Amino acid sequence: MQMNPNQKPELLAPAGDRECLRAALRYGADAVYCGGPFMQMRASKVGFSREDLMQASREIHAAGKKLYVTVNCFAFSDEIEPIGAYARFLEEIGVDAVIVSDLGAIAQIRETCPNLEIHVSTQASCMNYKTALVYRDMGVKRIVLARELSIGQIAQIRANVPEDLELEAFVHGAMCMSYSGRCLLSAYLAGRSGNRGECAQTCRWDYYLMEEKRPGEYFKIEEDERGSAILSSKELCCIGLLDRLQAAGVCSFKIEGRMRTPFYTATVVNAYRLAIDGKAGEETLRRELDTVSHRPFCTGFYLGDPSQLIPDTKGYIRDWLFVATALEDSADGKVKVQTRNPFAAGDELEYLQPGRTGIPFRVDAIADEENTPMERSATPMRVLTISAPDGIRAGDILRKKV
Repeated sequence: MQMNPNQKPELLAPAGDRECLRAALRYGADAVYCGGPFMQMRASKVGFSREDLMQASREIHAAGKKLYVTVNCFAFSDEIEPIGAYARFLEEIGVDAVIVSDLGAIAQIRETCPNLEIHVSTQASCMNYKTALVYRDMGVKRIVLARELSIGQIAQIRANVPEDLELEAFVHGAMCMSYSGRCLLSAYLAGRSGNRGECAQTCRWDYYLMEEKRPGEYFKIEEDERGSAILSSKELCCIGLLDRLQAAGVCSFKIEGRMRTPFYTATVVNAYRLAIDGKAGEETLRRELDTVSHRPFCTGFYLGDPSQLIPDTKGYIRDWLFVATALEDSADGKVKVQTRNPFAAGDELEYLQPGRTGIPFRVDAIADEENTPMERSATPMRVLTISAPDGIRAGDILRKKV
């Protein structure tokens, strides 16, 4: 994979909490996006408080990176005025841009904070150059493209809009079965609107078929021995398409996953950083991406074949476990770690370091807080000391194949 070293696209990573934010920065993100306490699409799980946003802004800018905050719910009338006040707060703490879906919210933010950069969310379903130009006339700096576009259609948009209008596209993570995520299924079945940050992911549920004249008789929709998942799409993986997306005019590669773990953030950001920098091949990086829990991968709509989104198997692929984080640099053949998932003396682990793929080593010994030997670690968030080679650094992720 050959990216132009003089025109590297931005690598934009998700952060659902402070730990994920730090993982994104450490493993190579150029910018981080997160939600705050108001009008963000993951409201119930991963909204930063105002104080957390202030701290995040300080950390991100100290690292020379950028912070984008999602304000991308569709707004009701009584939320328009508060959006303006919230935008003023975000501008005051140095947020580099806000990601917005609602036209009224865009107008209110532009009126209240004319210098605050606005990116149009993928939720707005921008699919053609004329719509992009309308957003530009409203003062928008960047379009986060609708996920339903092919690479050729992205190139058409790029060819028909001015160079100062930036295009961003998702390259990795969960896909929605509905149109750019604008889904009513969760609201109908669970009373939780996906357009208000409360999606219950009803598309991931198991469903049965009932014939009209046989009420009460339910027939499972079989696909394979693991069950059915007719509404649950595959996940996006574009590690082999980055050069083509860049050539089509995409300047920012976006990773989905504000509700994922620090392990996911670190691994995926690191893989795409290596790809952008031309430091590892596609086959090696696909192996890296397979170490995080995921549904089967696909290339979404980019190659013009949306039928590939339909899964041929149910559920997640979980071949690796995030077992610990290094708390210090290794020395004298050992390292102190904070545990996450079980592992035992004699296990083969890998440690993941920024700018490198997984490095294997064997754990020959484990000791508890009192330096008492242990055969197995089974309790999460415990501080233990394990045997380890020199070279492990504080913050490195340790993982195990299961």
